[in-house]
Amino acid sequence: MSHEVMEQAKPLRWPPVTDVSALSPVPAGARDAVLKFYFGPMDCGKSTLALQMNYNHARQGRRGLVLTKHDRSGGPKITSRIGLGMEAIEVEDGLDLVRLVTAHERVDYLICDEVCFYTVEQIEQLADLVDDHGVDVYAFGLASDFRSVMFPAAQRLFELADEVCRLQVEVLCWCGRPGLLNARVVGGVLARTGEQVVIGDTDASPVRYQVLCRRHHRSGQLGEGAPPAP
Repeated sequence: MSHEVMEQAKPLRWPPVTDVSALSPVPAGARDAVLKFYFGPMDCGKSTLALQMNYNHARQGRRGLVLTKHDRSGGPKITSRIGLGMEAIEVEDGLDLVRLVTAHERVDYLICDEVCFYTVEQIEQLADLVDDHGVDVYAFGLASDFRSVMFPAAQRLFELADEVCRLQVEVLCWCGRPGLLNARVVGGVLARTGEQVVIGDTDASPVRYQVLCRRHHRSGQLGEGAPPAP
């Protein structure tokens, strides 16, 4: 066999294999950035997952910003009902998210909690950050309001996101069926009209929210013995 043929017959030289673990930094340019929307009713763990995801990415050496709007705490922070929390940037209606991110030396990802309360223009800006700046965006929020009507920002995310994920932590209606919809309760009665955004929680406040199955959201029944909605 000639020297030339011998050279052609040499095995391919693959680059050395390096160990990669869950703690390894994500290589630059390893993949396209993504826009993901995680949604579900109140109490399903959206804020908890947002905090966990931020922790996971940060421990891999990635740099991110944490954003929120109208958190239940009333402050610029993400809080969960199981006691976790951290400071966050409050997203005002006029905040330009592209400018916010590009003002930093490096941002690899965004955690956007309560994204249903953002403006539609800000959702477009999140898509611009993914497509034009290579920033991963992980958005968390409700899909629909107390009337079971979709929030405009959530609707735009359904239209634009690379992935839309319903959270699998099951929330139950008082009847035991899966709770899918958020009811606003005013004076002990389910409300059908009012401002789309009224900040409240699932406690015993005069204006509160309760997760119901479709059947009882439509009928207005809040539990055995409770008055139905007018």
